[in-house]
Amino acid sequence: MTIYFGYEKKKVLQALRYHFISRPEIRIMIILVNVFAIATFTLYFLKKIQPLAFLVGSLLWIILMISFWYILPAMVYRKAVTFKHEFSMTFDDEGFSLGHEHGSKNWQWAALKNYLESPHFFHLYFDTRSFLLVPKDGCKDTDEVFELRKLIKSKTKKG
Repeated sequence: MTIYFGYEKKKVLQALRYHFISRPEIRIMIILVNVFAIATFTLYFLKKIQPLAFLVGSLLWIILMISFWYILPAMVYRKAVTFKHEFSMTFDDEGFSLGHEHGSKNWQWAALKNYLESPHFFHLYFDTRSFLLVPKDGCKDTDEVFELRKLIKSKTKKG
């Protein structure tokens, strides 16, 4: 199966948000900050702490959410020239390849550690930091998306 695609900024930013939020260390940090914010609100409401502690907890929560939702995805998108090219990607039982006008690269399925599916992309992870975003828009129709999903699922584990 061969698909052809380019990247749309809006969809890539959303996929990068999925990537950041799916990381276990970031999830734990978000949970801890949310618990801290709820605890400071509760203690402030019960008049056990000063308003400054509640404001610091709220500010920390706001900064964390803005950084993971807007700043980090925008920084990654700006730095990566990959999102400015047009690609073709071929999938078969042995592996997959990615190509554009400057060359191509082949991988065996064993190179992938896991995958994640978001509304517009398949995220193919080589390790915790390096991954490929494969747009579902590159597929001709929903049947091809289903076939690609089935192939990726059979060759890697879901992360």
